Amino acid sequence: METLLYNIRQCAICKAHLPLGPRPVVTANPESKIVIIGQAPGTKVHDSGIPWDDQSGKKLRQWLNVSDADFYNTKNFAIIPMGFCYPGKGKTGDLPPRKECAPEWHEQLLNKMPNVELVLLIGAYAQKYYLKDSFKKNLTETVGEYKMYLPSYFPMPHPSPINRFWRSKNPWFEELVVLDLQKIVKSIL
Repeated sequence: METLLYNIRQCAICKAHLPLGPRPVVTANPESKIVIIGQAPGTKVHDSGIPWDDQSGKKLRQWLNVSDADFYNTKNFAIIPMGFCYPGKGKTGDLPPRKECAPEWHEQLLNKMPNVELVLLIGAYAQKYYLKDSFKKNLTETVGEYKMYLPSYFPMPHPSPINRFWRSKNPWFEELVVLDLQKIVKSIL
């Protein structure tokens, strides 16, 4: 695992497309129990090198009902974004994650984590990649049908402050789904 993580952190496959240059952000451990697959690091995470070290991460830890210490314990959580580096700024937020990372590195990482009990798929990019044909019409329908993907996957919206409008239109997520998520996470940890 250490060699693989070193190789990922040296990766420069899409260097020419990264406005801030490559700085892959990933954590994993052979004993990881839960894998978090999100989109890509933002500028704050790019600067710190610490995954989910921003407002989105605070909200995610609230949803999971875990402390920072538990969240950053790699024996609990592996953090494997769809794109390991900051992809750049778009018109309404960050650009989509680079498409090179997941096919190049995800399977290698997952193969080295035999104790994984749950994979959290945060956002449509991760859901479409992993759920393939079982991804519903959109993220809202996919998250609403989360039970059909258990026990392997748990699809979720991105906890970004930008998504506050989605959360206000879909209060059922935080009122019902998050409670199930917290129970599952607690039982695994």
